Amino acid sequence: MRLTATVDDTAPLHVALLGSPNAGKTTLFNALTGARARVGNYPGVTVERREGKLRGSTRQVNLLDLPGTYSLRGETPDEQVAVRVLSRQIEGEPAPDALLVVVDSTTLRRGLGLVLEVLEHHRPTALVLTMIDEERARGGRLDIGRLARILGIPVIGVVGHRGVGLPSLRRLLESPENWPLQVGAGIPSFADASERFAWVDRICHEVGADILARDMRSDRVDRLLLHPVSGLAVFAVVMVLLFQSIFTWAVPAMDVIDGLFGRLGHGARGLLPPGWGTDLLADGVLAGVGSVLVFLPQIVILFTLIHFLQDVGYMARAAFVVDRVMGWAGLQGRSFVPLLSCFACAVPGIMAARTIAEPRDRLATILVAPFMTCSARLPVYTLLIAAFVPAQAVLGPFGLQGLVMLGLYLLGAITALVSAALLKSTLLRGRPATFYMELPPYRLPTPKLLARQVFDSTWAFVRRAGTIILIASMVLWALLNFPSAPEDPTLSPDAQAQAQLEASLAAQLGRGIEPAIAPLGFDWKIGVGLIASLAAREVIVATLAQIYAVGDADDFEGLRAAIVAERDPDTGEPVFNLATALSLMVFFVFALQCTSTMVVMARETGSWRWPALAFSYMLALAWLGSFVTYRAASALL
Repeated sequence: MRLTATVDDTAPLHVALLGSPNAGKTTLFNALTGARARVGNYPGVTVERREGKLRGSTRQVNLLDLPGTYSLRGETPDEQVAVRVLSRQIEGEPAPDALLVVVDSTTLRRGLGLVLEVLEHHRPTALVLTMIDEERARGGRLDIGRLARILGIPVIGVVGHRGVGLPSLRRLLESPENWPLQVGAGIPSFADASERFAWVDRICHEVGADILARDMRSDRVDRLLLHPVSGLAVFAVVMVLLFQSIFTWAVPAMDVIDGLFGRLGHGARGLLPPGWGTDLLADGVLAGVGSVLVFLPQIVILFTLIHFLQDVGYMARAAFVVDRVMGWAGLQGRSFVPLLSCFACAVPGIMAARTIAEPRDRLATILVAPFMTCSARLPVYTLLIAAFVPAQAVLGPFGLQGLVMLGLYLLGAITALVSAALLKSTLLRGRPATFYMELPPYRLPTPKLLARQVFDSTWAFVRRAGTIILIASMVLWALLNFPSAPEDPTLSPDAQAQAQLEASLAAQLGRGIEPAIAPLGFDWKIGVGLIASLAAREVIVATLAQIYAVGDADDFEGLRAAIVAERDPDTGEPVFNLATALSLMVFFVFALQCTSTMVVMARETGSWRWPALAFSYMLALAWLGSFVTYRAASALL
């Protein structure tokens, strides 16, 4: 019997997209909606929700991009949300009028299992087969028409990033009332999983899905990248090149941005009348925000390389390579991708831990994620390394500055693994779950897709500079300028600025915590920066830019020169030296100085107890590590 859906052909439609990771679902969603999606969370849960309108349609069709899932068993939070949406169990979430299952045509055998689970919900369903160009290139002869007759649902082949098949798919999405509501007669009842697998194998053979030629080039590359020795060696080289490029490629663009904000600051003072408003704009807004945005080229390079490695298929291989190391820490290789995502930002990295099915492994991954060096630490490291570490070659193209940067990243990663091992042997005791992960085929991402991903990640960083850092810079400017010091005509401008700094609320605040941080080599000025950086780590750069905003110290080069030249008024010794710089960098490796990260940790764990624990032990570890670093460096240097 062939029934059809009863959908009002004038009402807005809600179509949900389902598919496994790496099936091309998000690429297809972006192609259909023009990448103009509304992003938020599902009611009552923390899983991200993406919805967009079908572009070029004569009818309003709302497409809902469900979290990627391999099955509907509900083992992970992402899978649980997909099941709840299909079962209409999320309050306030409209029930989808139709379902669109996205399957990679080169891995149809794995994808058909999900298709069968979806068909059991007896909803209007269609199947989209992606990467049909790759399937044809490997000698495949997939009979899409025969597969559609067996399943009893519409089946369309597409190449999402090239637009192949999209017109037909759009027409199909406009009329789900004509989709079959029941599965076809070609699907029998299954007594157990073995019968289901046997049926999938037979159908794949009938429709020609099992005659793909082996991708010998991928096999040869995998033999190198998945080898326990050569794979680790390649991983190490990739990481070294990644961090070395941050210094070598970004310098010209950083100089341009540096000069731009310097000219803006001087221009503001030249065009606007003297007064508090001009000082706030030049010394607060431009000096504060500009001192962070100058590092934007390095962040763009970092995001570009990380997204490229993810899209090309290398990150999944790296997860298998480091699985043994993760196992030593009581975790599994699936924790690697969320932790590596934290190199960009801890917030999406923590959210990516939803793909981990074992609750203890997921919680341990979340708790140690802040140790991974995020992009917010990059401005701090770059400023201090550029000021105190010589720019000299060490091993061929590898410079000392890049190796120090790599060392800081490694210190954070090693600390994360050690902390995970302690957590899994105490508070979160339990055996790691079995690790399995699909190895995606090697594919070069399209320039448009890569550019979109980098833009989204970079824009998120810029929004922070435009909100958190802007607000923090303005508050800090007020703390540095009130109460006003008495004008003394006998003092030079620099001396008057120093008198104002000494009389400010910021100085009082910094001196209040100075006894606690003096053993680390920090003075009260650094203390003000540490307090301000609780909002976001990179705020300390904006703080120092304002504290040292004398003469030409309103740009990156000026700030670097100012902290190098600063002298203690009592001893005449440099306030900043290599020991102080190393101590401060180690403090930032360990300390949890990010309000956004703590809020997301509370949302993902369902309690503020875990973020409070993470903040406390990371602060204690930061103080101890900084103390040891400063004392050792002072004795050796």
